[in-house]
Amino acid sequence: MGKKLYVGNLPFSTTEQSLTDRFSECGTVESVKIITDRDSGRSKGFGFVEMSADNEAQAAISKFNGTDYDGRAMTVNEAKPMAPRENRGGGFGGGGGGGRNRY
Repeated sequence: MGKKLYVGNLPFSTTEQSLTDRFSECGTVESVKIITDRDSGRSKGFGFVEMSADNEAQAAISKFNGTDYDGRAMTVNEAKPMAPRENRGGGFGGGGGGGRNRY
């Protein structure tokens, strides 16, 4: 059991402080990160909570998974390691001009 938890289906109004307060009912909260949209800065409705011990993380999963949070059923489970991203650009940076001779 890992100490980092995925918390999904959050209301967009949720703050990192409100999540810290809620999860501290199960133990010591090391960190909280709500994922936001890069352009708008608005919450994407999910985040991560890191608990200080495995048993605290398990208690948080048992207590909060499926419970109501401002009208939404929270999803709480062990966070999976981030998968490496695909190389979308094919490894070639930017597009320069063609090989036109300037002389």
